[in-house]
Amino acid sequence: MNRATLQVRTQSPQEILDITPRVQAALADLGLADGAVLIFCPHTTCALTVNEVADPDVRADVSHALYALVPAIPFRHSEGNSPAHLLAALLGPSLLLPVEGGRLCLGTWQGVYLCEFDGPRTRSVWIYPLEGQIRSQ
Repeated sequence: MNRATLQVRTQSPQEILDITPRVQAALADLGLADGAVLIFCPHTTCALTVNEVADPDVRADVSHALYALVPAIPFRHSEGNSPAHLLAALLGPSLLLPVEGGRLCLGTWQGVYLCEFDGPRTRSVWIYPLEGQIRSQ
């Protein structure tokens, strides 16, 4: 199966990055015209989500709200990054999005975010084109 891999370098322990333009560029490289795309992050302390990209305050609000969901409890996992594992599990490692005319089908204000909970690190994001039309090369 043909896939694209993005390498995303995070700068902070917790960060929400808009990766929409990079995903879109990968779709163009893969040649997917119509169908769907599976976007997968193979890490246990970061996640993917779709949310508003127009207002940068949304990222901060989402980050603050997510951390408010995880209380300061004595976790048994000894690496000290248990909250990151829990936050990543809450959002999930993958997205399935429709593609039409070679473009992601997103709402007016929507974008694709990589959510870092244990950075800074270099993260991989795998992009798999699914059933649909592939443009001839």
